Amino acid sequence: MSDPYASRPSVHEQEADGVGPVRVVPLDPAADAPLLHRWVSEERAVFWGMNGLTERQVAEIYAHMGTLDTHHAHLVLVDGTPAALLQTYEPRADRVGECYPVEPGDIGVHLLLAPAGPDGPRSGWTGGLLTAVATYVLLVLDRKRVVVDPDVANGKAIARFARHGFTTGPTVVLPEIDLPDVHLPAKKAQLAFLTREVAFGR
Repeated sequence: MSDPYASRPSVHEQEADGVGPVRVVPLDPAADAPLLHRWVSEERAVFWGMNGLTERQVAEIYAHMGTLDTHHAHLVLVDGTPAALLQTYEPRADRVGECYPVEPGDIGVHLLLAPAGPDGPRSGWTGGLLTAVATYVLLVLDRKRVVVDPDVANGKAIARFARHGFTTGPTVVLPEIDLPDVHLPAKKAQLAFLTREVAFGR
C-alpha cells in the first residue's frame, strides 16, 4: 500500500523506542479534514473542544491556523499511518499566555492521539510518541520549555504528562475565543511544564 503522506516534507524524523519510525509532517487542512473530524468527534476527544463540529468547520479552523505565524498544526505519522495531531503555538499569542508568566523559550503544545488500533493500546506507545514530540519541540525547534493545558477533568492526559516528567503548574481559566464560524468557551485547565533540561539533560 502506498503512503499517502510520502510527498509531504518532514519537519522531524526519528526512531522512537516502543513505537518505530516517526515522522512529523505539516497538516493539510483540506486533505486531512475527514480524518481529523473523525478523531475530534469521538467521545474520548470531548476535551479537545470540537465535538459537534462539522467536517467543514474543522477544515476552516485548521485553514485559519495555517495563516498564522504563531500557531502550527502537524500530523505525527508512524510507518506512514497517522498516530497523533500535534499543534504548537507561541504562548504569548494564545489565550494561555494570559494565564501564566510566559518565559523566553516557552512553546505551547496540544496533542491529540489517534484512536487505539484493533488490538488496543500498545505498551510504551504513548511514551514513545511523547518523546518524539518533545525531541521535535525542544531540540529541533530549540525551545527551553513546553507548556500544556489539559482540561482539569481530563485526568488521563494529566497523568500521562506527569509520567513523562511534566511538572504541574497552576490551575487556570482560559478565556473564551472566537475562531472562523466557531466559538470556543472558557476552559478550566491544569497547566504543566517540561523543560529541556529535565527531558534531555541539556
